[in-house]
Amino acid sequence: MNEYIDIYSEIKTALEYNQPVVALESTIISHGMPYPDNIDMVQKTGAIIRRNGAIPATIALIDGKIKIGLSEEDIYRLATDKNVKKVSRRDLAYVLAKKEIGATTVASTMICAQMGGIKFFVTGGIGGVHRGYEQTMDVSADLEELAETEITVICAGAKAILDLPRTMEYLETKGVPVIGYQTDVLPAFYTRTSSIPLQLSANDTHELASIINTKRSLGLKGGVLVMNPIPAEHSMDEAMINQVIDQAIVSAAQQGIAGKDVTPYLLKTIVEQTEGQSLKANMELVFNNAQVGAQLAVAYYSLRASL
Repeated sequence: MNEYIDIYSEIKTALEYNQPVVALESTIISHGMPYPDNIDMVQKTGAIIRRNGAIPATIALIDGKIKIGLSEEDIYRLATDKNVKKVSRRDLAYVLAKKEIGATTVASTMICAQMGGIKFFVTGGIGGVHRGYEQTMDVSADLEELAETEITVICAGAKAILDLPRTMEYLETKGVPVIGYQTDVLPAFYTRTSSIPLQLSANDTHELASIINTKRSLGLKGGVLVMNPIPAEHSMDEAMINQVIDQAIVSAAQQGIAGKDVTPYLLKTIVEQTEGQSLKANMELVFNNAQVGAQLAVAYYSLRASL
């Protein structure tokens, strides 16, 4: 085991006995939601994963270690400390060497989960190609990691603030299977649908498990991206949310906000402009992803055990 990896005992035992474990990122605690909503969010998400037969494993960088599974004290530090670093691939070694506290993004959670032997990861939405790419060349590290790292990611689509057609083109170029769960179109985070068709779909978690197992048996590198739409009762009005996003993007550009500061700013602004409606939608889609992700992990390990 890597000397920098510190796996919570329950999770270590589960992995040793080939039981389903589902990874969770920690930026949703430190940068995604205000306190105490962030603590409530991670606790409820973990409880949903457990109810559906798997074990949650939230990942963060604390005191020079990649911690897979967090104590209540760890979660509180992430939720309240003002100096938590947002850690992607480029930041991992730096934050570990300096023994700073760091929250993992989608990309770094994938890396750390693979190091720990975890095969499934639930998040809200992935990053992608940002709008205005022609001027900024701003592409999330999430996409490259999906092309390289053998993790199945369950999400509600790419974040709606992105250039969704270019994001899908990038994933296609990198050979990442993007599979719609009970949908033939790309969900757009806050909404169930978009104008972008998906080429691959699956009707249930057993079908998904079979696809993932076949891919791994073939030795094809890279991850699998499962697109799970937000529940219909929590889906937002498409025209309204797109107008709010467009205004937030203009505001960010006017203020000179760039790089990894863009996404937190936009999400915060959208919450304010929708009077908290987008935050509620964000929480509900994560809960839904946690349920499907846990069920998928259980189906996969059941399939493996039967072979």
